[in-house]
Amino acid sequence: MHILILGAAGMVGRKLTERLVNDGHLAGREIGKMTLVDVIEPSAPPAGMPVTCLARDISQPDFAAPLIAERPDVIFHLAAIVSGEAEENFDKGYAINMDGVRILLETIRAESRRGPYRPRLVFTSSIAVFGAPFIEPIADEFFCQPLTSYGTQKAIGELLLSDYTRKGFVDGIALRFPTICVRPGKPNLAASGFFSNIIREPLVGVEAVLPVPDDVMHWHASPRAAVGFLLHAAALDTETMGPRRALTLPGLAVTVAEQIAALRQVAGQKAVDLIRRLPDQRIGQMVAGWPRRFDPKRALALGFRADASFEEIIRIHIEDELGGRLA
Repeated sequence: MHILILGAAGMVGRKLTERLVNDGHLAGREIGKMTLVDVIEPSAPPAGMPVTCLARDISQPDFAAPLIAERPDVIFHLAAIVSGEAEENFDKGYAINMDGVRILLETIRAESRRGPYRPRLVFTSSIAVFGAPFIEPIADEFFCQPLTSYGTQKAIGELLLSDYTRKGFVDGIALRFPTICVRPGKPNLAASGFFSNIIREPLVGVEAVLPVPDDVMHWHASPRAAVGFLLHAAALDTETMGPRRALTLPGLAVTVAEQIAALRQVAGQKAVDLIRRLPDQRIGQMVAGWPRRFDPKRALALGFRADASFEEIIRIHIEDELGGRLA
């Protein structure tokens, strides 16, 4: 099996790569080759299998042709401009988040003309495809009416994937990810980044800024759960999904206050005391238009599973990123 990962240098891409290398198989088949692609060349993992690492800009019309010519069996499309940056840089957001998807799909369609070819394509979408006013919890039948450029771009990607799947060019599945928390590394340009910052920094003795009130609620899943979602989607019998190829994934609906309480439970008051409240009206207004709680019955029925508690999410971060020890 040949696996192609677009966006492999990102946090989820790196963790997915590591898991695939360690497992050595996917959907009951041995992995014989991996191709890792990002705008900057991903680092090659220590692997016992052939791994090719490439730097490609997915907004460029010719980026996909040499990748698809090798006919990868499974494609993970993780590459994207995150929410805050997509809102601030309109052209860049559409070039990456919309044009990149269309270029990939068209390249796959062109390759299929040379002979039968229909890869499994797992596309990372987002709960940002939904916009207020919301019902609570948001059911699978709730319509997509995004209120951000990022959400609009992801919704377009879902529709393209569905249509190319309907026409038989790909076997696609779109995963509406919760906000991934706790994200390791440095803060990025995602407007949701503070949800991770207020946990990650205090755990290592560093101050973090909280720009929204404690009663703000959001939908979360850990990086470990995110990798599990992707692997499950790649192996899923998509015939059981019917024509609706986009899934809202399970997660945890917790308030900022509940996040902080979980941090206190795991790391004590000294960690909580490192959170500094500094209201940011721009972020507050953006967060107010985000969905908060879901009822993801379809995904649960198809076997997708998330974390049991926010305390578990924090402990996963400590185990995976801090070697199991606090500062």
